[in-house]
Amino acid sequence: MKVIVIGAGAAGLMAAGHAAAAGAEVTVLEKNDVPGKKLLITGKGRCNITNTAELQEFIKQIPGNGQFLYSALNQFDNNNLIRFFNGLGLSTKVERGGRVFPVSDRSRDVVDTLVNFCLAHGVEFIYSAPVEEILTENGHVAGVRLKNGREYEGGAVILATGGSSYPATGSTGEGYRMAEKLGHTVTALKPALVPLETAEEWVRDLQGLSLKNVEATAYSQDRKIAGDFGEMLFTHFGVSGPIILTISRSIAGPLEKGREVSITIDLKPALSPEQLDSRVQRDFAKFAKKQFCNSLNDLFPRSLIPVMVSLSGIPGDKPVHQVTREERQRLVSLTKSLTVTVTKLRPLNEAIVTSGGISVKEINPRTMESKIVKGLYPAGEVVDVDGFTGGFNLQAAFSMGYVAGTSAANRQV
Repeated sequence: MKVIVIGAGAAGLMAAGHAAAAGAEVTVLEKNDVPGKKLLITGKGRCNITNTAELQEFIKQIPGNGQFLYSALNQFDNNNLIRFFNGLGLSTKVERGGRVFPVSDRSRDVVDTLVNFCLAHGVEFIYSAPVEEILTENGHVAGVRLKNGREYEGGAVILATGGSSYPATGSTGEGYRMAEKLGHTVTALKPALVPLETAEEWVRDLQGLSLKNVEATAYSQDRKIAGDFGEMLFTHFGVSGPIILTISRSIAGPLEKGREVSITIDLKPALSPEQLDSRVQRDFAKFAKKQFCNSLNDLFPRSLIPVMVSLSGIPGDKPVHQVTREERQRLVSLTKSLTVTVTKLRPLNEAIVTSGGISVKEINPRTMESKIVKGLYPAGEVVDVDGFTGGFNLQAAFSMGYVAGTSAANRQV
């Protein structure tokens, strides 16, 4: 009897390779015509495969049922994953915040490494093969039926179809429907790690502007609800980028309750207000003969200057030497707390990760086997587990895939 893996993403490829390495006969059914379609676009095409954080910190960075992963991470953690890839010839490097990438900066190399690992152990890949239904007999999986009616027998099925985010990559929610049909509970599906729409018109004027080394803090009812330091991006609808995606998960709840949410951006977090004021005074002395609007080139990116001039309330044509202390301090305050009002999250199909999925209460965390249907192993984003950016979600998928693959193989072998 075969192990059938539905989906050739991060969890599916890891599961297939390790199931085959453990001696099982494995077939991967992938709806796309290529493997790893979503993997290819992760980390801006560089593929942030994991993070070097210690176990306790790792769990903290997975607010969506991270505790469920204790067993999976104990069996296959970030160090195991790095050794796995290095052992297959894929060199890795560590960047800011413990993020781990392939040295080549190519997600294609990650996908190729996983696929070659599978092929080396005899895994069979069948592409353009969307699964319609998981077949069962007497509470145990018996195989799957494709949408074209063809059936494949299997004593174990690993369900690794992904979530509902980025549907163009094939993650369109079929896994949830298949699981529900078998009696599983699927918790509410919401966008996690998603761009945000904002109310301010001036944000649109900054479309395409990327800011590095800034600090964003989200507030609701005068209470801080989230914050992060790093890179962000202005878009035609609002804000995006790594730090915005991270805090978006904490913003969803207050927005759903109808509460106002704002994000304050500190453009110069390395400087105290006093230090920034001194810096501005030096710039003003340097550009003493220029107009205010032409004195900010050393302080802000070019496209940001007109916005900062407008929001500061200081006339752009005012000679720099005539700018008052009060006006200067207003500019300093604005630089330390540029604020946008969040109106809503972007839709689920634009989210990097789906929050919600197959209930973890119905999955054995030590084996990833379903508690409802014997021989069924949900793994990856289809499970109700989600984390922040930084390699945590991919590690979760790889760990669940590893455990599902080895457990399914052990049952079959």
